[in-house]
This record gives sequence, C-alpha cells and structure tokens, in this order.
Amino acid sequence: MRLLVTGGAGFIGTNFVHSAVREHPHDSLTVLDAMTYAGSRESLAAVENDIRLVQGDVTDAELVSKLVGECDVVVHFAAETHNDNALADPEPFLRSNVIGTFTVLEAVRRHGVRLHHVSTDEVYGDLALDDPRRFTESTPYNPSSPYSSTKAAADMLVRAWVRSFHVRATISNCSNNYGPYQHVEKFIPRQITNVLTGRRPKLYGSGANVRDWIHVDDHNSAVWRIIDDGQLGRTYLIGAECERDNLSVLRTLLEMMGRDPDDFDHVPDRAGHDLRYAIDPSALYGELCWSPKHTDFEDGLRATIDWYRNNESWWGPLKDAVEVGYEERGQ
Repeated sequence: MRLLVTGGAGFIGTNFVHSAVREHPHDSLTVLDAMTYAGSRESLAAVENDIRLVQGDVTDAELVSKLVGECDVVVHFAAETHNDNALADPEPFLRSNVIGTFTVLEAVRRHGVRLHHVSTDEVYGDLALDDPRRFTESTPYNPSSPYSSTKAAADMLVRAWVRSFHVRATISNCSNNYGPYQHVEKFIPRQITNVLTGRRPKLYGSGANVRDWIHVDDHNSAVWRIIDDGQLGRTYLIGAECERDNLSVLRTLLEMMGRDPDDFDHVPDRAGHDLRYAIDPSALYGELCWSPKHTDFEDGLRATIDWYRNNESWWGPLKDAVEVGYEERGQ
C-alpha cells in the first residue's frame, strides 16, 4: 500500500510510522506534518531513509489533495491534543482538528481514497468515579473541553462524509496512550522527566481522576487491524482495559524511580477536568480478533521510564520551556 500519514511526526504518529517501517516494509509511507512544537524530525531520524517526509499544514487544501492523490490509504493523526493548551487558546484546535479534518475529507472524497480517522475517547465526556459503565460505540457524544469538542466535530464530519458522499472511512476512538516519543507536557512523561531533572512531580487536584491507559504500540496495532479488516463506516473503540487513577500512576512512577511515593506537589486542578474515562473494546476484540500485547501496565511504565532515561537528547531541549509555561499557570 501507499500510505499518507498526517501528523506522523507527533507522538502516536511517530510510533505508527516506526511500526509501519518495521512490520510493513513493502508499503510506501509519506508523512505530512506541520512540525509545530509537538512534531519532531528527530523522532523520525531512525526511519528517515525509509519514508518521504513533507513539512506542511493539514489545512493546506492544495498540498493535501496532491498527497492524497498519490496514496491508497490516509491515516489521519494530525491534531492539536493538549487540554491545557486548548484552555489557554482554543483557536489552533479549531483550525487543525476541524478545518484540517474537513480538508482531508474533501481530498479523499475527490480522489476516492480510503481514510482512517484517529480520535479520542474524550468525545464521550466523562463518567462518574463509581459508575460501572464504560464507553461504547453507541455512547452519545458529550465533549466537555475545547479539545474534545473539536475532536467530536471532526468525528461528526467524517460520519457525515461517509453517509452523504460515500467516503470510504473508519473511525477509532482510543483511550490514553503512553510510551516513547510522547511530549513532556503530557502527564506520564512530565512526571518522569521532572524526577530525572531534579524537580518535584506535580499532580492536579487530589489525583482521583481515572484514565484508561494503553501502550502506544497496542493502539497502533489496533489501527492497522482496522485498516486491514474494519468495516467501512464503522467506529471502533480501542482500549486495553487498564483503568488507573492519576494519584496511583504517579506514586507507582515515583517508587519505580527510587523516590518516596509522596514526594510530589498538589497543584490547582485543571478547569473542567474530566473525572473518568473507560473504554469497552469488546467490538474490536470480538469482530476483529485484536487484543493488546502490553497487558502489564507496570512493565510498560518501566520500559517508558527507561526510554526517557536513555533519550534525554530528545526531550531535554523541550523541558525548561514546558515547565516555565506550567509555572506561569500555577501548575
């Protein structure tokens, strides 16, 4: 196949590209990325001879149409994703997540190209901490943040283009990813790199908020399964059934790194902070016979700690600026 991967220099996209080169050596890959602060050429350095990397904006209709016309499948990762940034300035999220997805949809419609749209479980809002339910494909959308509302809008555009224009597309909504190449503004790498740089880790509020964690390689293997075998027009929820509250995750990281599990600071909670996410991945498990390989969360965390410990040259230049931004917001 000839694949176009939008946002392929970001966290999840980078890992997808690495796995594609490793596991699908006969496919050709073009990566389109705007190389904002969250994208990194260095992340793709190990595979730069195996891909074509195009720096450009996903809202550039002429460029996107040209690249889509040269491929068989578009895997659409490109998005602004960080909730704190969306609260500070929602405009880039509207432009990238909504207009960018519209631009991709019009291009795949024009050229008759297959699309897989990567989204988030945050479009469903949140669940109470004591609620036994989990998100399913039929859960009503109820986004609660500028970020999740723009991803919900993008999902709705994909669904509308499937129905109105018969675009050949699938959607996946995934739980929280962790693993290599994740920007240090995100929860797990921020705590790890705080310890590595002698800073005290930070925890929003009481840390009772629950996230459903999945290793990025498992997420991407599920995306591949959907591309190969998914039913067009369907939405699939990707999760590894690994719910953990933020306090427990932070204490586990601290213990693994030889620190007192209470050696952190509480900071004011994020505005509108969702309480709990929980994915029911049974459709993906049953219909597509997919299951995660990284089923031991603690082992996954240890491997992630080791990656950041061994790759300070990748994250080190980013760290100070990120922490300055958090300090300015009192976080």
